[in-house]
Amino acid sequence: MTTAAHDSPHPDRLLPSDPATRHIARDLLSRVEHLPIVSPHGHVPADIIAENKPFDNPADLLVSPDHYVTRLLHANGSSMDSLGVGDCVADPQEIWQEFCSAWNIFDGTASGNWLALELHNLFGIDEAPTRENASRLYQHIMSRIVDPSFRPRALIESFAIETLATTDDPLDDLGAHLSLRDDASFTSRVIPTFRPDAYVNAHAMDFAGRVERLIATSGEGREGYDGYLTALRNRRQYFIDAGAVSTDHGVRTPLSLKLEPATAAALFDRVRRGSVTNDDRDAFEAHMLYEMARMSVDDGLVMAIHPGSLRNYDPGAYSRFGPDAGHDIPIAVEFTSSLRPLLADFGTAPGFHLVLFTLDESTFSRELAPLAGFYPSVYLGSPWWFLDAPDAMFRFRAAVTETTGFSRYGGFVDDTRAFCSIPARHNVARRVEASYLARMVAEHRISRERASEIIVDVIDAAPKRVFKL
Repeated sequence: MTTAAHDSPHPDRLLPSDPATRHIARDLLSRVEHLPIVSPHGHVPADIIAENKPFDNPADLLVSPDHYVTRLLHANGSSMDSLGVGDCVADPQEIWQEFCSAWNIFDGTASGNWLALELHNLFGIDEAPTRENASRLYQHIMSRIVDPSFRPRALIESFAIETLATTDDPLDDLGAHLSLRDDASFTSRVIPTFRPDAYVNAHAMDFAGRVERLIATSGEGREGYDGYLTALRNRRQYFIDAGAVSTDHGVRTPLSLKLEPATAAALFDRVRRGSVTNDDRDAFEAHMLYEMARMSVDDGLVMAIHPGSLRNYDPGAYSRFGPDAGHDIPIAVEFTSSLRPLLADFGTAPGFHLVLFTLDESTFSRELAPLAGFYPSVYLGSPWWFLDAPDAMFRFRAAVTETTGFSRYGGFVDDTRAFCSIPARHNVARRVEASYLARMVAEHRISRERASEIIVDVIDAAPKRVFKL
């Protein structure tokens, strides 16, 4: 399905414009472009894969679950209700019409690049969506997604996804993961990730109620702070038994704090009662980040920290659509002093892996690279969320590599709820790495042979090594 209105994605997209350097980049890309995908952090629900049901429609597949898409459409004047955000029910054809009519607003954005790749690779669409062709494209995609080859498990295979990590509530029974693990016909690896935010974020609504449920479920009959820590340890072990390799912490800041057990227990009791200041809540969260590191040292789970987002920023959107509705905004963060208590005790602990992400580019060379360049436990998380775009990826690589080399990198994460965007996002990362290494080869800063080894390592071996896969 092509017209002259829109070219198909160029085979040299994101590669250097200089012909000699581009030739090197092409060769490096050829070594990794078709390697299996290792995705150690994402948000695709395991239920989608376990149930293996057909996708409902193009809007639910490509628009509503993708916050990059819905937030920019909202900025362009679309209402979140009309886009099916959260629990809102909207006509999928009308959602698709809004999306196609506003296609040009995605020019120059990372999501525009991903979407063009998805339309081309999955549906053979090389024409730009418009108000006029929206209905025809909708019907074309519908005819494709009803085919059995487009079911989630078939797509996992066609996308060559070797490992896909999800993000899961500590009290989830992980039934979908267990079902997939025990299915001999399913050869990919879908693993849970322990995400304790709702049970350690003392500022969150219903924090006390969630903690009560956690202790009642897994506290072994213990009460108070002791029951709380016991329950967290037990749920971590449950996740490990189900295949988990990591924990993920979506904290506002990476502040860590070591409290004596009696002090921590007293603070926990006050936080549960709500008789505390915001500073007390911050202190409790900082202490629990320290305790999560202690638990990772004990049980071996990799600890990934995703700080720097003021979540649920817009009060009206939060009250109407709830959390995780695409209106989170990055904030400045500080790592060096914040992580010092944690790293002082655990930074050199054997087997401990701490993967640090950021939404604050200013920390790339000033804090993250020096930390990863000293502590054996610390690894650099890839550019994430608002930074998982080509130019930001290049800035990251340029900012950190002269301090850490390539060995302290944890591999690319797609961090997505939009299942069909996974291969497009990983392809972008592979092209960025090929381009960066090609420039180093062209400038005689590294040999071509070594660059060929490095690109395979950062794309394939690094995430397996750092996330203990």
